[in-house]
Amino acid sequence: MDVANVVIGFIMVLSFFGLVWYCVKGYNLMVGFFVMSVLWTSIALIGNSIHPTSVMEGKTFIDVLTNVFQTGPENYGKAILVNIFFGAFFGRVLIDTGIAATLIRKVVELGGDKPRITMSLLCIVTAVIFTSMTGIGPVISIAVIVLPIMLSLGIPSPIALFSFMGSIMAGIFGNIVNFKQYQAIFATANESYASYDYNTYFKFGMIAMAVSLIVVLVVSNVMMNRKLSRAWAATPDSGATVDAPAISWISIILPVVGVVVLKVPIIFGFIFAALFALLTCGKLKGGFANVCRMLSKQFADGAIDVAPMIGFLLTLSMFNNAATYASPYFKTLLDGAMPQTALLLCIVFAILTPLGFFRGPMNLVGSGSAILAVVVATAAWPVQFLYPLFAITTVAPQHLDVTQSWVAWGFGYTKVPAKEYMKMSIPTGWIIGIILCTIVFFMYGNLV
Repeated sequence: MDVANVVIGFIMVLSFFGLVWYCVKGYNLMVGFFVMSVLWTSIALIGNSIHPTSVMEGKTFIDVLTNVFQTGPENYGKAILVNIFFGAFFGRVLIDTGIAATLIRKVVELGGDKPRITMSLLCIVTAVIFTSMTGIGPVISIAVIVLPIMLSLGIPSPIALFSFMGSIMAGIFGNIVNFKQYQAIFATANESYASYDYNTYFKFGMIAMAVSLIVVLVVSNVMMNRKLSRAWAATPDSGATVDAPAISWISIILPVVGVVVLKVPIIFGFIFAALFALLTCGKLKGGFANVCRMLSKQFADGAIDVAPMIGFLLTLSMFNNAATYASPYFKTLLDGAMPQTALLLCIVFAILTPLGFFRGPMNLVGSGSAILAVVVATAAWPVQFLYPLFAITTVAPQHLDVTQSWVAWGFGYTKVPAKEYMKMSIPTGWIIGIILCTIVFFMYGNLV
């Protein structure tokens, strides 16, 4: 074992834990990942000058800089930026047409004044809605309808907030935009993983969504105090908004159906579903110029919804490419310690699922990108097996986490203390991780 590589490996491990601490403290992730990209690239270049590594073989200083700071963001732009923008546009259309609000109102009418039934129905509809929508704007738009309904029914505010955020988390397991986001991270870690598509993932995504929703509802019902309080002063949506026609409701699932059943491109699916929603809701009226202005505004509003996430993803892509050059040093330190069987890897991911909270080392949209690079560098894992494992430790913790922007917004809106919320969110995320890792082993363990 080369001493220089070991020393450099330890420095990188220390910087990695520094990144974890940075994430846990809640500092700006975009800046943090840019700094880490610069640090790891610099250390790897110094290490290569002392003891050349295979990942930099034949590459000049400029080639390395180009790969980290140019190719990385460019690949993200090509692979997912357009999907995220069009997904956000579709989310805005669902809000502006009133389709999302109408579905929620119909669910409340169905559940009546039975808090547990109404809460369950609201969570199911929310999960379905967020298989297509994403971003803090759409979340808040739905939250200001759903949360007052739950609270006015007497559901304690910590449980109302937890069940709503948990149902979003469940929907994200089947969300096309989020799938493309994580898949692009995998593609930068190993080019052969780029062939993995949503259709291949779909079966597990739906199972993960159902399991997560069930666990969230069970925890919510167990935690719910039988003596319900009606102290919250907020009232449900006034109902002034005109209901969207029933035929327009199917637009919620059209992007998923288009991709899975008809095999249409994702962007076309979002455009078609958005136009269907606008047409059936009578929004394509008032002349060509007015329609153009409306579409332009919805696209711009959608872009604003996801703008912070885009900035973060661009620097994350730099970090992913920098992690490629850091992987030989991690491999030097961890080569003998990494699990080599499907069963052992599933057990490790199940046990370590809580480390996905606070953007920790198991979270792909956090410091977990480095772990992915190390795992990929130490063994040839099939992507059908590896992707769901990282999706579990990313989606479940991250979308229940207090560092998630819309969860933080929810604390201010409902006045729920973070401690009360975390008593439910962290155990729930862990339980979901254990169950889903077990399912991954039985579904895909034979591929290893």
